[in-house]
Formats: sequence, C-alpha cells, structure tokens
Amino acid sequence: MTVKPLPQSPPLIPVTGVVDRYFGVTAAGSSVPRELRAGLTTFLTMSYVLFVNPLVLGSAIPIPNAFAKLLVVTALAAAIGTLLMAFIARYPFAQAPGMGLNAYFAYTVVIGQKIPYQTALGAVFISGTIFVALSLIGARQAVVRAIPLPLKYATTAGVGAFLAFIGLKNCGLIVPNPATFVTLGSFGSAPVLISVFGFAVTATLLVRRVPAAIVFGILASTLLAIAVHAPVYPGAKESLVPFAGLANGIVALPVWPDGLIGALDIRGAIGLGLLTVVFTFFLVDFFDATGTLVGLASKAGFLDARGELPRARATFTCDGLAAMIGALLGTSTTTAYIESASGIEEGGRTGLTAATVGILFLAAMLLWPIAGAIPAAATSPALVIVGAMMLERIREVDWDDYAVAIPVFLTIVAMPLTFSIANGVSFGVISYAGLMLFSGRGRSVDPLLYGVAALLIVRYAWLS
Repeated sequence: MTVKPLPQSPPLIPVTGVVDRYFGVTAAGSSVPRELRAGLTTFLTMSYVLFVNPLVLGSAIPIPNAFAKLLVVTALAAAIGTLLMAFIARYPFAQAPGMGLNAYFAYTVVIGQKIPYQTALGAVFISGTIFVALSLIGARQAVVRAIPLPLKYATTAGVGAFLAFIGLKNCGLIVPNPATFVTLGSFGSAPVLISVFGFAVTATLLVRRVPAAIVFGILASTLLAIAVHAPVYPGAKESLVPFAGLANGIVALPVWPDGLIGALDIRGAIGLGLLTVVFTFFLVDFFDATGTLVGLASKAGFLDARGELPRARATFTCDGLAAMIGALLGTSTTTAYIESASGIEEGGRTGLTAATVGILFLAAMLLWPIAGAIPAAATSPALVIVGAMMLERIREVDWDDYAVAIPVFLTIVAMPLTFSIANGVSFGVISYAGLMLFSGRGRSVDPLLYGVAALLIVRYAWLS
C-alpha cells in the first residue's frame, strides 16, 4: 500500500516573511515571536502613562471630561510616536508623553505662570520643530558623537539607576522623609508585598532563563493583587483601593478629545515671547531624550565601535516629530521612554517591537479597562530588575583615571537623585569638559563638547 505524503507547509508565512525582511528581524538575531513578546513587555511596563499623564495634565486643562479625553490623546500620541520610531528608524524604542515634562507643563507653566494651556501646547510644538530641524541637519547626532564613550556607558548605567529608583518609588519601597529626603517604606504595605512577590517570580524565572520572564512576573503580580483584593489601585485623593472589577466592561469606546486636538496656539506662544518656556522644553527634552536613546541603544548593542548610533538622523527626527504630533493632539512633550529597556531585555532588537507597542496603545483606546487592571506594584519589579541589568557597561570605565571616573560617577548618581536624565547627562558633560581642560588634556576633547558644556552652564545660571 502506498502512503500518500502529507502536504508540506511553507517554512515561512508570506506576511511574516515580509515583516521579517522589512524590520530585519532575522538579521538582528531575533525572531518574530520574540519581537512581539518584547513589545508586549514594553507596553505592560509603560502602560501606567495612560492614567498618570491624564491625572497630571487634567489638573491644568479645564475642559469637560478631561481625564477620558486626555487618556485618548495620551494613547494616540504614544501610538503615533512609537509607530514612527518603528517604521522609520526601525528601532525597539517606544515613545509617549514624558513624565516630568508633563509636570512642568501643568504645574509650572499653566498653573504657576498662568499661561493658557493652548499657548503652552504651542510652545511644545515649537520646541519639537527645533528638534526636527537640528536632527535633519545632523546637530543632535554631532552632540552624541562628541560625547566620549565612558559618558555614554555612564548614561546607560544612570538610566538604569533612575529606572530602578522609579520602580522602588512606585511600589512604596522608597518613600519621602522630611529629615532624610527618602527612606524605606513599610514592608507591611500591600504594594510592597505585591512587588516583592513579583520581584521574586521575575528574578527566579530570569535566573532559570525562562523566556518572557518579565511578562510572567507582571501577570503573576497582577493576578495575585486581584485574587487577594490587595489595595494597590489608585483611589480618591491619592488613596489605594482593591481592584474594583471592570466596571466599564472589557471594551469601552474612546471619548472624542474635543478641546485638545488642534487646540494649540502657536501664534500666542510666539507673541507672548515665551523664550524661557520654549528653551526649557527644548533643552530638557533634548538631553533627556538623547540620554535615553543613547542608553537604550547601548543596552541593545546598537552603538558601533565609535559609540555612534546607526540611523541616528531618522531616530532623532522621529523623536522631534513625536513631540510636534503630541502637541497637535493636545498633550505635553512626547519623547522616548526608558521603559523600552524592559522589551530590549526580553530580546527586542528591531522596529517590530516598537510596532507592537504602538498597536497595543491603539488597542488601549478600546481596551483601556484591561490596561487599568495592571497596578504599578506589578510593573515596579520589572523596572528594578531591568535597571540593574543596565549597569553592566560601567565595567568598561577606567576607574583609575579620575578625570573620567568623577564625571561618570556624577552622571550615574545625578539621574536618580535629581529625578532627571537631563541633569545626569549635563553634570557629566560639564565636569568632563572642565576636568579635561584643567588637567591639561583639553585637546583630547571634541570642541563641540565645550560648546555644549557652556550652553548647559548658561542654562543652570538662567534657571537660578
């Protein structure tokens, strides 16, 4: 009897093959499933922005149903900015409205200086335009090129320390203290206990080399918090409450963000002469985004032998375009997110990771009730563990050379201690340029770095 052979399946689905070739997945040593998993990890780690950004901006934007509208705008800005990075730069870097910059927008510019939010959005758009212009002419790439390798390694380590600090703060393991600034939180609190559980699960799975360890850690912590009714979800007046269920169902229609989309007032921003506001938005985000992108690129192994990022022009242009589009939509500066490191740690190496994040942010406009089921206590362990992994490159620093070691140290510690990546990069650049100059080694420094250091000194003098 003749046995008829079973039909052979094609080795690669055509659509998957096109995706693989466009993003260079196989060439990057990755796989489509790994990239998708990495994108899910990044999205879960940074999904808090869907709720934190509306809370911050909502205090300064007096429109009806502000929270729901800002949630939609936040998701749109994150989706578009990340998809730009995915399809143009083709890197696994996600973008969303930046924390810190949104606080400056809301509390300093709009509430403190009594500037209309429409005018403030105009200032954000102008700063984004400057970003794009400097990226297209190569100025941002030149600044990155001028930064020496030890400071780039320090930036990566500093971003990691900052990431870990955010994770410890989000779960309540580090809390404010009037005498010591920060202190240890209560190990009896629900967020800390849930985070410790998540940390143990994630770390154990990582040690055992289990794929998707970070995703499993986040999901395990979330399920535990729901199962034991742990008070880890935001309630009224900064209180924490147990999971209240999916009151809006699994799918909820987004609210059209009237009063936000197209509300920016560029003429008003120029007419009021908001030079200080535009300058602050521009300079802080310039070094914040640049430091973040360099740190992420170093972590992923994208920097070449000279410490330069391939496709830097496209990468930085996408960052500037994201800021402009965010302002058009009605949110503060959209920028690269350090939480992208969690997806990179899961193996994400191409724009397919970022594309996954962007699509998930689009879906979040309909599935945002599910995203709300993931508490900060569940994502905090991922931030801490990924932060620890980003410290690996500092072993390549020559610690016996004090002219290098001191700026590296200042770069690393300034980021978490000042809660700013921009400050860390600034302290490192200023101290490196100064020590090299005064130690008689000034000619070994790129002249552009001296110009950047001088500009940063002017900025701090201005702020004072």
